[in-house]
Parts: sequence; structure tokens; C-alpha cells
Amino acid sequence: MTGFALGAEQEEWCGQLRALAADRLRPLADKGEPGRVNRPLLAALGELGLLERVFTSGALELCLLRESLAYGCTEAETALALQGLGAHPVLASGTPEQRARWLPEVRAGRAVAAFALSEPGAGSDAAALALEAVRDTGGGADRDGGWRLSGEKCWISNAPEADFYTVFARTGEGPAAKGVTAFLVPADRLGLSGEPLDMLSPHPIGRLSFDGVPVGPQDLLGEPGRGFRVAMDTLNRFRPSVGAFAVGMARAALDATLAYTAARRAFGGVLGDLQAVGHRVAEMATRTEAARLLVYAAAGAYDAGSPDVPRRSAMAKLLATETAQYVVDHAVQLHGAVALQRGHLLEHLYREVRAPRIYEGASEVQRTIIAKELYR
Repeated sequence: MTGFALGAEQEEWCGQLRALAADRLRPLADKGEPGRVNRPLLAALGELGLLERVFTSGALELCLLRESLAYGCTEAETALALQGLGAHPVLASGTPEQRARWLPEVRAGRAVAAFALSEPGAGSDAAALALEAVRDTGGGADRDGGWRLSGEKCWISNAPEADFYTVFARTGEGPAAKGVTAFLVPADRLGLSGEPLDMLSPHPIGRLSFDGVPVGPQDLLGEPGRGFRVAMDTLNRFRPSVGAFAVGMARAALDATLAYTAARRAFGGVLGDLQAVGHRVAEMATRTEAARLLVYAAAGAYDAGSPDVPRRSAMAKLLATETAQYVVDHAVQLHGAVALQRGHLLEHLYREVRAPRIYEGASEVQRTIIAKELYR
């Protein structure tokens, strides 16, 4: 990429991804059951090598991947992103044994990963998490030096159907964020149970209960007391690409609106001839382009190792997700009642676009991060 313009090869790749999402992945997504892991879709993402790209790509390439998939199939984009979010801590902080056991399965779409950070009382304030890890003094030689996890996680994507969880628990080495440790917990670990939540989401979101779940040194992701850094490093990598997901949805809504208003006859012409409509579409396009450029800039800063990644990532996620909400909402308005019919692209996007303003740090949290970084 030169400046803020994509190169010819990047543009061609994005076009291929959009076509692949529409032609190959959309039919698999349509066959999936809402609120359940779509394993055939995951398998296709693995077969096509797209899951591999989540772990080998730089931040900019990951953004292009997520934006392009979101344009043609939001379910495929989300399935891919959740694999990355849940397994990136294993790649970045896991032991060789953990990586060898889980990453090939995740890349192939055979194992489902999940990122278990949020709790009933610790959503936006992630440092306030209460899942407790107590030293296990009576577990025998195989648990020597281990812990028992007790508590609850909530609003966890892919729960309770994931095959393993990246879990953040309080081990108490220090106050607040300084006393959090990250663990890799297989779904079949004794004492771990879960239940689905009925959410506005095509993928599963659930609650996890930890009833003295045993974990040992072999389950650590990084060092004790350093888990919050594992979480934030993961979120800093993925926040710009959440913005890319939003940009993909905004661009799909914008293109649908351009096509509709250029053809829909009303008041002696087409809708696009009306100044009010043209100005609205111009605003939608301008905001989408601004969000896209900010996402690419944040991703480029991450790839360059810039010290201002937290601020740029927060700005990118904030602007892109808020913009996507604006664009999709106005696209629905310009389409009228037809856009509210079940199965219409905009009806689908209207449901999908709301959640990214909340997860991986709500818009209000992003503003707080930006302000803190500015005053630092």
C-alpha cells in the first residue's frame, strides 16, 4: 500500500475474496442454524486457507480479509475472526506443546476457539473481572503448582460449543489488572459447563460456569499475573480489524443503496435525482471512506510497531463501527419498507451492525482509551 491507496494486487485479492464470500461461503452460511457454530463453514474457511491467513497476516492484510468477507458474508467473517481472537493468545503466548496441539486444528477449521474475558460484572471494565484462580494444594502430583478456577464468564462468543477457551482469571499477584492470569482451558475439563444465551446473533454466545476447574502450569498462557497484557495485546491487534468488519458492512449497504436509488422510480424520475437523496448518499460514502482510511492507518501503525497503536486502534474501531451503524440505518431509510423484509441484505445488516459498537470494547471505552492516550 502506498499512502492510503491499495496496490493493484491488493485490490485484486479483495475482489476475489468478495466473490468467494458470495459464491462459496454465503450458501454454507445460509444452511447454518442461528445460534450454533457452523462447522461446515469453518471447514471451508480452513480448506480455502483463510484461517491460516488470520495467523500469518499482518494487521493490514487481516483488515482487508475481514472487510472483504464481511461485504459478501458476515457469518464467514465472524467465524474467521472468532477463531483468531480465541487462538491468537495461544500463538503469541502459548507453549510449544499448546501450539502444536491446538493451532493446526484451528487453522483447519476442525477446532473451535473462544476468548473468555467478559463476566456479568466485568464487561467494559475488564480489569474488574472476578473469576478466581485459587492455588490448588490438594490435587496430587499432576496438579502440583496449579489452581482451581471458580466463577462465571458471560457473553462469550462460540460458548458453549467451543473446543477450548482462552480464559482470564484473577490469581492475585497485584491489584486490578496486575493480578490477572491467562489460561488455555479445554472444553472437556472437569468442572467446566456452559449454556447458550438467546442473543441477537447468528453465532453462539453463552455463559460459562467454573466449578473448581483444575488448571496447571502447562495451561498457562504467558506468566502468572501478566494475563491482562495478553488480553490487551490481542485486542489491540484485532480492534482495527473489527473496524474493517464494520467498513465491509457499510460498503455493502452503500453499494446496495446506490443501485437501488439509481433504479427506483419516484416523483417523475429516480430517487437518486432527488437532492435530499443524493446528499444523503454522498454523506454515507464520505463517512465510509474516512472510516476505511482510518482503519488502514491503524493497521499500518500496528504493522510498523508504532507506540501509538492503542490510540489508533481505538479510533479506528470507534469511527468505523459508529459509521457502519449510520450508513446501514440510512440505507434502510432510503430503501423503505422493502429493506425490512426478512432475508433482505439490509435487514440482515441492520441486525449485524449493532453488536460491534459493544464487543471488544464499547464505543464509550474507546473514547476513554483515546482520551487517556492523548493526555498521556
